[in-house]
Amino acid sequence: MNFNLNEVPFSRYGSYIVISPLHSKDKNKDLYIRNIRGGDNDLGAVFRIELVYKGKRVPYKVTATPTLLRLDAEEGYMELCIYEPQFLRVRGKGVGLRLSANTGAYDYAMPVQNGRWEVNSFEQEIRYMVTPLKGLLNVDAPWVEQKCEHIILDLLPGEETGEMECAIEEFHTVWTKQNYETDFETCHRLVDEEYQKWMSNTLQVADQYMKGKELAAYITWSCVVNPEGYLSRPAMYMSKNWMTNIWSWDHCFNAMALVKSNPELAWDQFMIFFDKQDESGVLPDFMNDRFALWNCCKPPIHGWTLRWMMERTDYITKERLKEVYEPLIRWTEWWFDHRDDDNDGVPQYNHGNDSGWDNSTVFQVGSPVESPDLCAFLIMQMDVLSDIAAQLGLQEDEKKWLARANETLDRMIDHCWDYDQFKASRSGCHTMFESKSLVLFMPIILGKRLPESILSHLIKGLKENGRFFTKHGLATESINSQYYCEDGYWRGPIWAPTTMLIHEGLNSSGENVFATDVARRFCNMAAKSGMAENFNALTGKGLRDRAFTWTSSVFLVLANELFAENSGK
Repeated sequence: MNFNLNEVPFSRYGSYIVISPLHSKDKNKDLYIRNIRGGDNDLGAVFRIELVYKGKRVPYKVTATPTLLRLDAEEGYMELCIYEPQFLRVRGKGVGLRLSANTGAYDYAMPVQNGRWEVNSFEQEIRYMVTPLKGLLNVDAPWVEQKCEHIILDLLPGEETGEMECAIEEFHTVWTKQNYETDFETCHRLVDEEYQKWMSNTLQVADQYMKGKELAAYITWSCVVNPEGYLSRPAMYMSKNWMTNIWSWDHCFNAMALVKSNPELAWDQFMIFFDKQDESGVLPDFMNDRFALWNCCKPPIHGWTLRWMMERTDYITKERLKEVYEPLIRWTEWWFDHRDDDNDGVPQYNHGNDSGWDNSTVFQVGSPVESPDLCAFLIMQMDVLSDIAAQLGLQEDEKKWLARANETLDRMIDHCWDYDQFKASRSGCHTMFESKSLVLFMPIILGKRLPESILSHLIKGLKENGRFFTKHGLATESINSQYYCEDGYWRGPIWAPTTMLIHEGLNSSGENVFATDVARRFCNMAAKSGMAENFNALTGKGLRDRAFTWTSSVFLVLANELFAENSGK
């Protein structure tokens, strides 16, 4: 499989090394070796990549596969392979590789033993050891006061062979010498074998979705980073373009796609936020290797996710349920203890970001907002807590959580149901307001737990022509809304997580044919347009970040379910 490096970055499982353009920050579309530690405030550019011939820059064509990046110029070629997560191997013929460092305060380069050079990037908080294995290494790094004015490394082919080969290694403190006797072909073969194993374990899909599966498998494999710093477990980032964090509902969908074939990694994805849970019970909005952000949070879909996973694997044993039970209680209680300012038993969102639907029209009038999707998630979460308590032999807890779920269901209907639709309201005044956001249909995840009259209105609204349901799936804002926007983030585009949630809700409601139709439209769109952050609801065109993991994961899950339906497996 080849992919477009302008949309999908080159990396590998476990690595913080990424090779890609800088997108909007670099109109020339040059490639950079990036360090994606520290989140998305900085694109992490370390070295600009150029091919040179006789000292001059030459143009090249890029061919990217999951395990090999090749740059072809008229004068020669260069190949790059991330052999190990911190170890980049490079070889070329006929042309040289120029690495120009983005220098900041205190950055420097210095020669070390055996022709190596160390580059110390203070700005990126990482060091690099550059080791020439064939050919020459010329460095231009003039020292000015406390740093190098600029750092340019030219890795040039030898005069006799015309070949160049080098190793570029990341390290934090002390560099450890590696085994360079393994040739480039072997390095590439070993990485490729690792990727092919991941690919073979990826969920089965029909032949028509195989290209989509290949792309989704690569994106999910390459977006995992190793545990480091603040990250206690392997973490599947949302992307290695610029969304270089994990968010506290995105991780759930990635766990779901892994649970059948890689349940240990799936459990790591699910539990990683609970590892950093605050004493109050809240989960951080997002995390990376250096810090977590606590200004917002994300919706409590974790009970819903856990139930879905439990139905598909035996890996989640009683011991693992014991591990998650108390953290899930604290997460549930936090909403009632700290997000119910008017003490009416209906928790609130203080900001659109808390809901995951950042700029949804539900928040058009400000906050705090009592939105029915939040109640629905908490009802589901308390139902799951009741189920877990039963499995753990905690009979009183089982009864308590079921009773609280029922009470919250009654309150949700009383507060949020208005004749034939759910509405949101400002907390404290209970004045409902108009919105044409798909988020108001999210209580469908409760399925037949809802009264039949309510459920039928939700299903009818989802099917109605000219509202949400398009050729490609479910728009997040009704297409007849004055606020609908083709690239309006949560005011129109189709998103993977909302598709997944409503798909499951439809199945739970007995609307299996409609659910299958929703899944098929989404999979057709993603297979054609790629695993984008979101999609134009009317054209199906991919929008924003074009290499998103939760899109890849939802595509794999839904395509696998379509495969199972058609094959009887």
